[in-house]
Amino acid sequence: MKLLLITAIKEFESNIKNILVKSGAKSFTYNSVKGFKNEGESNKTSNWFASSYAETDSLLFTVFVPLENTEIIIKKIEDFNSHQETLSKVHIALIALEQQF
Repeated sequence: MKLLLITAIKEFESNIKNILVKSGAKSFTYNSVKGFKNEGESNKTSNWFASSYAETDSLLFTVFVPLENTEIIIKKIEDFNSHQETLSKVHIALIALEQQF
């Protein structure tokens, strides 16, 4: 079992839901969050949010899926991002779970 954390701007909500459902995710949760990007000199890494010094209405999805479903979801997210003309992309983090109850 893997844990996926997915962030996206609010406008991508239906797209992310469709990707998850069509990729075999049986259930997931999501919450509204405010994204923030600070492009100061000390921030040399890429940030998950496109605009700088402004809050962005975003969503955080929490998805528990079997390992075999993660590859499908990641591929569909990459495909979705490759077709976007906006600065904002969907971001995904994959976390291995040591225990589950």
